[in-house]
Amino acid sequence: MSSPRLFVFGLGYTARVFAERARADGWRVAATCRTEEKRAALEAEGIEAFLFDRGRPLADAGAALDGTTHLLVSVPPDQKGDPVLDHHAQHLADLRTLDWGGYLSTTGVYGDTKGEWVSEAAWLRPTGDRQKRRVEAERGWLGLYRQYGVPMHLFRLAGIYGPGRSALDSVRDGTAKRVDKPGQVFCRIHVDDIATTLRASLAKPTLGAVYNVADDLPGPSHEVVDYACRLLGIEPPPLVPFDQAELSPMAASFYADSRRVKNDRIKRQLGVTLAYPDYRAGLDAQFAAEAAR
Repeated sequence: MSSPRLFVFGLGYTARVFAERARADGWRVAATCRTEEKRAALEAEGIEAFLFDRGRPLADAGAALDGTTHLLVSVPPDQKGDPVLDHHAQHLADLRTLDWGGYLSTTGVYGDTKGEWVSEAAWLRPTGDRQKRRVEAERGWLGLYRQYGVPMHLFRLAGIYGPGRSALDSVRDGTAKRVDKPGQVFCRIHVDDIATTLRASLAKPTLGAVYNVADDLPGPSHEVVDYACRLLGIEPPPLVPFDQAELSPMAASFYADSRRVKNDRIKRQLGVTLAYPDYRAGLDAQFAAEAAR
């Protein structure tokens, strides 16, 4: 039998970690990208690459998707909707080789709970346009499962961090801010623990399932910056009230919601043990790995 084939729509930071684990296990990996330069670079790495974007569907979707056993979608919706569904829903519905599919969503679909805990059973009350589009995209992917039997799973990811994209990196490059908004908490997840959760779902597929993917310690963002500064031996930046922080509209939008996200389901149903149950463990590991290089 041939090895499994993973097709990734949007090989970004998180999807790449998952894809590299699959390649290490001997899987064939194919992925989409938006430029010819990126396509050539991926092909040079041994990854089949196809151009895809809003307004530019796969040139030959049947050939590109042929033999795909596993699907990961990490392309976010845009103002027009979900580009993957808009261009290729029927191609995916017709794909008979598919054993598992995953859609990477966000815990932002829950909206603002004033810091209260939410599980996967909570009502979705998105507060911003981006989050509302995510809710619609989720409905589309679950609809593909319910109508056509496409074996989809939804993964609602908390704030993603890891090597190259952590408080250690933002402190070093001078972009870290300590913003004080009383009562504000964020949830996080290390990129490696996302990949672990996806692999656990492959082993125990439950079609149409929804999973929160977050660590065990919600908390304010300024505490994470404090900890990174202590590891680096750097004086932390000043603590600035939220209304004086001069954040970009995108950065400020993350402070509109405050919630704590339950992760019981990935532990109970999938047997996931988080390698980094809180940001301290994640930053400690990254700092140690960097020091060892």
